[in-house]
Amino acid sequence: MRTDRTSEAVLLSPDELEVTVLSIERVQLASGMIPWFDGGHCDPWNHVEAAMALAVGGRHRAAERAYEWLQATQHDDGSWFNYYRPDGSVEDGRLDTNVCAYVAAGVWHHYLATGDVGFVEAMFPMVEAAMTFILSWQRPSGELVWSIRDDGAAESYALLTGSSSAYLSLRCAIACADLVGAERPEWELAAGRLRHAIVYRPDRFAPKNRYAMDWYYPILAGALDTRASVERLEARWATFVMDDCGVRCVSDRPWVTAAETAECALACLGVGRVEDAARLLAWVQDQRDPDGSYTTGRVYPERSTFPQEERSTYTAAAIVLAFDAMAGESSTSGLFLGKGLPAGLDLDEIDDEIGGSPGSRGSRPSAAEPQEVTETTATRS
Repeated sequence: MRTDRTSEAVLLSPDELEVTVLSIERVQLASGMIPWFDGGHCDPWNHVEAAMALAVGGRHRAAERAYEWLQATQHDDGSWFNYYRPDGSVEDGRLDTNVCAYVAAGVWHHYLATGDVGFVEAMFPMVEAAMTFILSWQRPSGELVWSIRDDGAAESYALLTGSSSAYLSLRCAIACADLVGAERPEWELAAGRLRHAIVYRPDRFAPKNRYAMDWYYPILAGALDTRASVERLEARWATFVMDDCGVRCVSDRPWVTAAETAECALACLGVGRVEDAARLLAWVQDQRDPDGSYTTGRVYPERSTFPQEERSTYTAAAIVLAFDAMAGESSTSGLFLGKGLPAGLDLDEIDDEIGGSPGSRGSRPSAAEPQEVTETTATRS
């Protein structure tokens, strides 16, 4: 590993980065699918995350094969199932709006990596179909219904993490549309409504405060301004960050997950907290394997792996993306810092038309506030 002279941040060397990228590519199947690990299942969100890491590592053709697999498996309504087995059969028929949205972030990231406009043009019908699907499940108050069960019934609540991640994806979709000359003003309005819900309507989301993702994802997605982001980070830093270890997945368990730690580092970078990001990424190297892969999580103080001995492609991918952003040298390094992305229509100035001033909400729960639910709030379920 090396130390960046400007930030004193510990960075993966080019050789170490390549080894980690190769650990992802080795798991990719001939179909283009990227499972969590050899013999494991695949979900479209983490599949895209892994494809982005491949692009960072210069494995552009492997990344393109991942997007071609998505093209081949997308439903007519623009969705994908939640989990697929390596043979392509369906493990979980749920349709998750955030999982389906993330393809837009991946396509835009690939354009940043390659400069290939033709790739975006070829993939844009897939992106557009995915946006049509997710926005069909946007509520009048802006948030996205979390998922649709395999019996066709929609869940009755939204998730803050999922809506935040989808906000980033929608911004990337708008950027793709602008690049190919396809104006989509309805996406800009939808992005504005989604951000408005994230910032001002916490009562519209299921309470999932135990989960680290609900803490940092509104920051990572760029929904909050810098001041609000810093305040949010500081408010629960001690709750989720275990010194010398990383970020807990949930606040009441000593389980540090490498992907959450890397994503939290990205959130820190987005608001200029470089030293915090550097510490997180340095700590998580404890989970690096000699072959470049990363364990999904460790339980402290025992330092046992959980799930046992699991090394996941999405974890390695999150590490690659975070170190790419930390280095700040590549064409893709600014994506998760919001550089060059449209924010959507700013609804703050017309908030009264939606039902009250921002200050009047945010701390006042709705009478219909959902109760704690058992499903994970994570982008990885």
